[in-house]
Amino acid sequence: MNKNDLSPETIKTRLHTKLIGSDILYYHSTPSTMDIAKKAASEDAAEGTVIIADHQTAGRGRLDREWLSSPGNSVLVSILLHPDEAALLRLTMIACLAVARSIKKATGLKTAIKWPNDVLIAGKKVSGILCESDVHGKRIEYAVVGIAINVNLDPATMPDISETATSLAKELGREVSRADVLAALLEEFEALYDSLRRGEPVHLEWRRRLETLGKNVTVRCSGQVHEGLAEAVDDEGNLLLREADGNLITITAGDVTLRG
Repeated sequence: MNKNDLSPETIKTRLHTKLIGSDILYYHSTPSTMDIAKKAASEDAAEGTVIIADHQTAGRGRLDREWLSSPGNSVLVSILLHPDEAALLRLTMIACLAVARSIKKATGLKTAIKWPNDVLIAGKKVSGILCESDVHGKRIEYAVVGIAINVNLDPATMPDISETATSLAKELGREVSRADVLAALLEEFEALYDSLRRGEPVHLEWRRRLETLGKNVTVRCSGQVHEGLAEAVDDEGNLLLREADGNLITITAGDVTLRG
């Protein structure tokens, strides 16, 4: 069996899910799986539909950043969901946890989560998550969770990320089965999504895995810069930052870097 094959036929033989991956759309190359998922939502695609790309030519991350990848070396996937409001607020959490769990399951590697949505190995980014939704008032039309994992990517070939990124293959010193990683990811995501919809406290595991807490950080958000101690996160995943004057502020989104 080709361990680099991410075709629906290959992935479905490995899955034991009921919802996530019930329908799989595969593209050899596409600008963005997120955009395809949104189009699928507009055409009434079923919840749990998964869009897989072997390569993205215009992948994106948070804060309008580009997500870089090379053909055949990453897991690039978007998942279409119809969550309620409580679940919507925690989709980034369960996506990070699904990545961390699936990497451990497929490779044994230890990961950490950098608030709010990056998964790290030895301090370098191995995965990023992007969640987008269409909400009208209190009605949630859909949500899309985009997940990218550097599996066999060689960061040294990409100067823009060579100092900040890593991959599973780089950490292990050998090639890793993308099919194994993707199947594990979808199964872990379904388990966590089920827990989330049952009202279980998935945020507690996410909080335990955060490497950001307890550190002095700089946070850039909405054109402002805040500095202080990353003291805690609340149940919805917002960062609680203790500034030098003792003031505790809540940050819903931003770019975090360690100070000193």
